[in-house]
Amino acid sequence: MSSATKSELQETRDSVEIELTQFMRDQSAYLLSISPELQPVSSALSSFLLDSGKRLRPLFAYAGIKSAGGSLTPATTKAISCLELLQACALIHDDLMDGSDTRRGKPSIHRHFESIHVQDELEGFAPAYGLASAVLLGDLALVWSNQLLNTSGISSDELRRVMPIFDEMRVELMAGQFLDIHEQTQKYTDLDRSMKIARYKSGKYTIERPLHMGAVLATEASPELLTALSNYGLPLGEAFQFRDDLLGVFGDPSITGKPAGDDLREGKRTALIAMTDAKCTDAMKAESRKYFGKNDIDEKGVAILQEMIVSTGAKAALETMIDELTSKALKAIENPVIDNAGRDLLNELALIATKRSM
Repeated sequence: MSSATKSELQETRDSVEIELTQFMRDQSAYLLSISPELQPVSSALSSFLLDSGKRLRPLFAYAGIKSAGGSLTPATTKAISCLELLQACALIHDDLMDGSDTRRGKPSIHRHFESIHVQDELEGFAPAYGLASAVLLGDLALVWSNQLLNTSGISSDELRRVMPIFDEMRVELMAGQFLDIHEQTQKYTDLDRSMKIARYKSGKYTIERPLHMGAVLATEASPELLTALSNYGLPLGEAFQFRDDLLGVFGDPSITGKPAGDDLREGKRTALIAMTDAKCTDAMKAESRKYFGKNDIDEKGVAILQEMIVSTGAKAALETMIDELTSKALKAIENPVIDNAGRDLLNELALIATKRSM
């Protein structure tokens, strides 16, 4: 990464951080004006949103702005910051649906509120309290994402242009989330289904739609520019999710903040698992059923499944797919409708999205 581009991305990340911090300060004060008993809600959401995060979605939106020949303003900084609140909603609900105990090395939101129930010796059933709290906090983050966009100070024309994309992105995200949980109910894995889930659950709302939002915030973006950004964003979004799938199985817990092989315990039917199943013998499939999707599997069981994924060639094949999809995305940014200033950012963000370790 060139020092100039690195500095530009960091400055944008810092600006987003400032806006999110101020927004959460204001919203926390409002919650506490309703009731002091909402303190755990404001504290948990503030910590979840501000303590960590790569801010990839606002960075891609910024790249969309630059790709359209625009520049960042205080209002557009606030507008693209709303994507982090949408991300918070998705992660909180995703952890709940997956039964994940941790996120970024800390208890997931439903586990956090479950522990509050236990520590404070509250009445009722602690897991139910945690579940209900996570649903509501995820919903609140979703509401706040819309609120931050609507109060960002962008013009009425900019808001008119961006809202249809923002709406479509949220529909696509929820559709992808449902397809993901539905996939876990199917008797057999299917690579095409898993790839569609990767596109809608993660790829589109991480990369393609933020790029589109940024482009229309900058100008009346032409259909040609939006298509060019899709030609970059869709393959890169899939590569991003496939990297996430690999990290969910082979990632270092000290870096990912998740237990080793967490996706294996949760029985996540990702493209990686579909590719493994396609190459497994009947004996290997029988062995896999002893461990895959079992919350109580130990390190030995995780290691057996990991070895199966490697020995079938699925891990190497997915790495190849990531490289091919990334190359396809990088080729797409050669399109002259993309401004040179955006092209440099898109090139660097592609590497950040696909070469990451968390």
